[in-house]
Amino acid sequence: MLRDDSFAQAFLFDALDIRGVVVQINDAWRAMLTGRRYTPQVRKVLGELAAVTTMITGTLKQPGRLTFQMKGHGELSLLVVDCTESLNLRGYAQASQRADGLTLPELLGDGQMLLTLDIAARQQPYQSHVPREGDTIAAVFENFLIQSEQHPAALWLAANGDTAAGLFLQKLPGADQRDPDGWARITQLAATVTDDELRTLDPATLLTRLFHEEDVRLFDPRPVTHHWPADHGKIDTMLRDLGREELDAIIAEHGVVEIHDDLSNHTYRYDADAVAALFADPPVPPTQH
Repeated sequence: MLRDDSFAQAFLFDALDIRGVVVQINDAWRAMLTGRRYTPQVRKVLGELAAVTTMITGTLKQPGRLTFQMKGHGELSLLVVDCTESLNLRGYAQASQRADGLTLPELLGDGQMLLTLDIAARQQPYQSHVPREGDTIAAVFENFLIQSEQHPAALWLAANGDTAAGLFLQKLPGADQRDPDGWARITQLAATVTDDELRTLDPATLLTRLFHEEDVRLFDPRPVTHHWPADHGKIDTMLRDLGREELDAIIAEHGVVEIHDDLSNHTYRYDADAVAALFADPPVPPTQH
């Protein structure tokens, strides 16, 4: 039976100074996939990126909106996941139907990854190119977190057509003073986790199964959503900026102006009457979108 809840739940090994997060995205992930015809490999990579983006967004020191974008020249040309500070998630991939049975470097080719962090206190979003070191999404982000935060981190990710999930661990500065062997012990235990356990077990059960001899403190879960309703006003403004002459030319050739918002997965259609309504004085709400 499929679970419908989607959440990120933080936890802490108090005696070890090791923190972590369990993410399981169920209904929100299935909503993200609606109408998308990805191959299993592309779906897996996108789901893993969705899970890790949610984890990192939920643990930011200053709440903000986080976007990861991977571009490449392989069978997978674009991979984007965007997550707001309230853990409202969206994302998509551009890939050929041949994108299966390949490693991440083979999928992307000679590509790069860009991080964009938008924090209310900053006038401009912060952007940084992220080294794409590793053959999996988990390996890439382990290396990124170690370099960016200077603390060891470990990730386990799993995704299919129903669920995108992950387990994140990070060693805090005082861990070695608490227990010199703690980090090695906890990561060795975590490495026994299976994809099925990540996708199906609730956090309490999962952590008890993996770390049954350790004291783990669970915090309240945070819901993860995929709620991006159609924004007709944004598209109206964009089309007015494009100009009546350009829109009329498109109508003459195709009979309709069609705009698809890849990230939010909405299609907007304007016929000749709807285009005319955009430029009416005063503007008239269009009759067709």
